[in-house]
Amino acid sequence: MMTTMSALLGTLPIAAGMGAGAESRRPLGVAVVGGLLFSQLVTLYLTPVYYTYLEAFVDMLRRVTHRPRRTAPHAVPAPPAVAVSAKRVVQ
Repeated sequence: MMTTMSALLGTLPIAAGMGAGAESRRPLGVAVVGGLLFSQLVTLYLTPVYYTYLEAFVDMLRRVTHRPRRTAPHAVPAPPAVAVSAKRVVQ
């Protein structure tokens, strides 16, 4: 996020067409600013939404085919729940 913002702010004067000979550099600045904005949009918003919908689709397929969710073979099982008593033991 910080890298994109610094590149975007550094390119804004070129995109705005400031300085001598700006007419020839302005299309490059507009293309860079547009590309940076588009890539940030895709990275921050569209990619997480895509994976959320993909996960929901996979879960729906599992329900339809009645297959349980796979776990990694090297996964450590959860420890059993331990009941903790509120009584205090006095010795």
